[in-house]
Amino acid sequence: MAPRLMTHTEKRELAPLAKLALEMGPLVTFFLVNSYGDRWFGVAPDKRLFLATGIFVVAVLASLAVTWSLIRKLPVMPLVSAVVVTVFGGLTLLLHDDLFIKLKPTIVNTLFGCVLVWAGLTGRNVLKLVLDSVFTLTDEGWRLLTWRWAFFFFLLAGINEVVWRTQTTDFWVAFKVWGIMPITMIFAMAQMPLIMRHDASAESDLPS
Repeated sequence: MAPRLMTHTEKRELAPLAKLALEMGPLVTFFLVNSYGDRWFGVAPDKRLFLATGIFVVAVLASLAVTWSLIRKLPVMPLVSAVVVTVFGGLTLLLHDDLFIKLKPTIVNTLFGCVLVWAGLTGRNVLKLVLDSVFTLTDEGWRLLTWRWAFFFFLLAGINEVVWRTQTTDFWVAFKVWGIMPITMIFAMAQMPLIMRHDASAESDLPS
């Protein structure tokens, strides 16, 4: 049987592992260069973060380019994050002040949290767009999930503020990579019971 060709109306989606690799790749690169930049590139230890920031910006933009080449669209969260990374990473390098790159997670998560609060208050369903979700939920399911993710984004913003203000830069970089991502994955998995309870496709299959 000949392979079925994708029509122009069908949506392309990234495989979960590819999506994870494209999201984690720039973060892991940021961590490695910040940890070993003095050995690998011969920069002074106090300059590692600035080198890592520059490479991080390039890696994030490269990840977006690969995503576009694979599915011909740019998911909202990676796109917004890339814009903020580019702006605040550029300010970090231009002004030689690491404050800007450390504020980036706070700003991105607060922005998404505010958007979801606005969506929850106005009854608009923007969560599917923000998370590039493939789920089909009832209106009540989207409402509950919207408020949960709004709270979670604000929590991430608060955690980032506490960590960068109280810990070393190296600890902040490591936590940004190896702490925030697992926390996010655990939170997302914890929403599966709600998603299953409010699965609109399952409800539509019930006999009338």
